[in-house]
Amino acid sequence: MRPLVGYRIGCLAFLLSTFSISVTAADWQQFRGPGGQGASTEKGIPARFSADENVAWKKELPGPGASSPIVVGDRVIVTSYSGYGRDVEKAGEMEDLRLWVVAMRASDGESLWKREISPRLPESEEVRDHGYAAPTPASDGKAIFAFFGKSGVIKLSLDGDILWQKTVGDETHGWGCGTSPVLYDNLVIVNASVESGSLVALDKGTGNEVWRAPGMRESWNTPHLVELEGGKKELVVSVQGWILGFDPATGRELWRAKGIDDYVCPSVVSKDGIVYATGGRSSRVVAVRAGGRGNVTSSHRLWEARTGANVSSPVIHDGHLYGVSDRTPVAYCVRLSDGEVVFSERVNVQPYASSVLIDGKLFVVTRREGVLVLAAKPAFEVIARNRLDDRTTFDASPAVADGKLFVRSNRHLWAISDKRRASE
Repeated sequence: MRPLVGYRIGCLAFLLSTFSISVTAADWQQFRGPGGQGASTEKGIPARFSADENVAWKKELPGPGASSPIVVGDRVIVTSYSGYGRDVEKAGEMEDLRLWVVAMRASDGESLWKREISPRLPESEEVRDHGYAAPTPASDGKAIFAFFGKSGVIKLSLDGDILWQKTVGDETHGWGCGTSPVLYDNLVIVNASVESGSLVALDKGTGNEVWRAPGMRESWNTPHLVELEGGKKELVVSVQGWILGFDPATGRELWRAKGIDDYVCPSVVSKDGIVYATGGRSSRVVAVRAGGRGNVTSSHRLWEARTGANVSSPVIHDGHLYGVSDRTPVAYCVRLSDGEVVFSERVNVQPYASSVLIDGKLFVVTRREGVLVLAAKPAFEVIARNRLDDRTTFDASPAVADGKLFVRSNRHLWAISDKRRASE
């Protein structure tokens, strides 16, 4: 699909609609799914599985990556990199680095298309752990928006055609780029903390920059849209020292509150207009009521809890915040009403992936210890410990759609589903 010039807006909208696909509420179209909250409405996802049990399909990827899969209609889309940097001791030649966006059929894993993208070089000579494909794509059901750090934001059609590519900054970092794009009305919004120290909004149709907000310091988290009364939305990002609220349409800063006094990786989650930011080496959770103006530390900052995680993002369920730390390592539960730590129990796993809530259970993809399943209730309970593949690393957060849990490793994409349910 090529850009259309000179047509009326109504005609353009009609033509674009013919290239969209059937999208359901169950689709998983961005990092951490609907609203970026890491919560699914699916039922019947098996809590117990292995490499040989309850696997619908398993497909090899063109290379490693920490980006999560997204699900748009019948397509599962994920990014990878290859050619350089996979083996730290034998990195290869940077000129051979390639970036990939691939699409598979959700029902059986059949390859639909694979798009190779040449990166903007030079890249960082070494990216610890996460590689060169860490941000998760986003989709509006009509197109795909992938972010590759210095190589920019790329818009692709649902059939894999590149429609535009725009840079948001030229800087690199030894920990790489980890923030994922979010979509708001006609905008693609990216936390380009590494690339330019800015929050950047691009026009979805043209890729042209609409607004840019500075101050993204030591921030590796994906922006979060929090819904307020009356349907209004604010864009919230956690940076070193502050939690910031913006007008998503203009990029104007609306409010700020004291946050995490360290670099910040976990993404913000929200409930009833209150945002919960986690992160830092010392692991903290900070609760702030959105909707204020100016410095709202004294008026809207509700509490701080001495728990949390350094990398992985939490979930909210029935008045509590749940997550698993990658540093301590413990599973934790915090009461939303007052920040009371209900439990903090050692689990001896290390997750870089963010937790996902499915049917009252917390699915925690760990780096090398399999998938830990916990009960999402204010009493610690391990339901299962599942292993898929001990020979590689799992850093990507899972996706959930159409009765399947999609888990991505550095080598494969797995689709987990209840085989008994599938045979009925």
